[in-house]
Amino acid sequence: MSEQAPYLPRYSHPKDIDDFVVQLERFERGEIGADAFRVFRLQRGVYGQRQDGVQMIRVKIPFGLLGVPQLDALADVAERYGHDLGHVTTRQNVQFHFVQMKDVEPAMRRLDEAGLTTREACGNTARTVTGCEVAEVCKTAPFDVSPYAEALTRYFLRHPLSGGLPRKFKSAFSGCASDCAMTQINDLGFIATVKDGEPGFKVVAAGGLSTSPQAAITLHEFVRPTEIARIGEAILRLFNKLGNRENKHRARLKYVLRKLGEEKFRETYAQIRAEVDAEATAELKLPAAPGRVPAPPVEPPAERPSGFLAWRANAVVDQKQDGFAAVYVRLHLGELTAKSMRGLARILERYGDGSLRATIDQNVLLSWIHQKSLPALYQELSALGLTRSGVHSARDVVSCPGAESCSLAVTSSRALGAAIGERLEKDDVRELSAMRDTTIKISGCPNSCGQHHVADLGFHGGAKSFGGTTVPVYQLHLGGGVDENGARFGKQVIKIIARRVPDAVVLLMKLFETDHKEGERPRQFFQRVDPKRVTFALASLAGPPGADSNEAVDIGETAGFVLETKDGECAA
Repeated sequence: MSEQAPYLPRYSHPKDIDDFVVQLERFERGEIGADAFRVFRLQRGVYGQRQDGVQMIRVKIPFGLLGVPQLDALADVAERYGHDLGHVTTRQNVQFHFVQMKDVEPAMRRLDEAGLTTREACGNTARTVTGCEVAEVCKTAPFDVSPYAEALTRYFLRHPLSGGLPRKFKSAFSGCASDCAMTQINDLGFIATVKDGEPGFKVVAAGGLSTSPQAAITLHEFVRPTEIARIGEAILRLFNKLGNRENKHRARLKYVLRKLGEEKFRETYAQIRAEVDAEATAELKLPAAPGRVPAPPVEPPAERPSGFLAWRANAVVDQKQDGFAAVYVRLHLGELTAKSMRGLARILERYGDGSLRATIDQNVLLSWIHQKSLPALYQELSALGLTRSGVHSARDVVSCPGAESCSLAVTSSRALGAAIGERLEKDDVRELSAMRDTTIKISGCPNSCGQHHVADLGFHGGAKSFGGTTVPVYQLHLGGGVDENGARFGKQVIKIIARRVPDAVVLLMKLFETDHKEGERPRQFFQRVDPKRVTFALASLAGPPGADSNEAVDIGETAGFVLETKDGECAA
């Protein structure tokens, strides 16, 4: 580890892996059934795929924080067991696909060496606590939420209720009112604020996406940080007591809110909170402040590298701390190769404070970079192929794994994401102003793992019959997002054949050019534009597939489209 690296939390425990091996052996001997073992392995972050005989392993990365040892461990797992690839998720985790069951234990052991755990990364558990990646360095954030996110992570991890809830439970911390961590779509959210000079949090609860999105309600306008664990305890108890254990499709906390109504939900929370306070069992223990010791400046190259200025304008954010910058690395659909992970680890030994953050839009952020070091850093990132332009632009597409590996997916969402990115690199689109800050998110089914509900342009996969031929399509969701005004969910406008979606995106970019008002940003435009106007603009793409085309075949596939889904393990 580099000398300047901050305190890097350790969340793993070897006993978790020992327990997994015991239960796997019991399953293989027939002592426990497939259903019981499935529930257990999901609690340990091991998720079945569409393909028989292979697993997805999800590594819990609270608020996205990774250092040199963690990156090296993730690179080893990718190289040895994960087809050389890791995937950054919309909850700042890292996933490995196509892992053989025999390789799960050694993968877990290698992760454990770096303090990483898969515990409660899947299943009906208290999932990874996410956090705004720039809270420490952002000029609008009143304070860094990371210590509080870590404290709640430690409180929830291995909590007696965390492993057997009615359904999954998600938490998030945002650094300011703009809500970059999207607390409004989480079961429990904390937004940093200050009241009378005292730091604290606005608290929201019972938000969620999937097929029936729900914006969170405000539980508290302001609480002191010492109350966080008691709030978390009370909400966990409420969910554990009242969550629907009979119907997994109506089991999230948002359905408890809908069943009780907001007034009764608040009353129930207050009653349980009073019990928690009386017991005085849920005290928040903040970790010691790590202290940031950035690496010394690195001398710039003799000549300014080609492309540096364009990269500097797009990928670099000046920190509120004078003389330092944060640098975004745009990943292709969240992909990180073993080589890239090792390369980033070596970079962290020379730049910044020895850590980086995975982000909820499937990128990574390096902070505490001396301004003087930026040209040299650009040169090293460029050698790794990690200086893609377009971070936070339309080309920076977010996507779930889709039918490539997920049993529930209808369409190949990642292939669509790649096709959109490729189409938006063409000359007729690159300079359109809507490209700069339009968000595009894709899910392979309606369940919103790609968060399509909260994008300017969101798409979820489906199927439609044309004259007896079943064709892959995407439903357009228009004008969603999360900001200081809360969550808004995109309007469902039109279904588009999968292979036509990249051209539909281009038409929507051009519609902004012709129809937006002066000073109006894409997010504002796509929120207000009349859906009928959008349908008219996309009329040339409506209708059945061409007789001589391959539009009845999903993007990235060569054979005809077959609507085939299996029972997913999201709520097993």
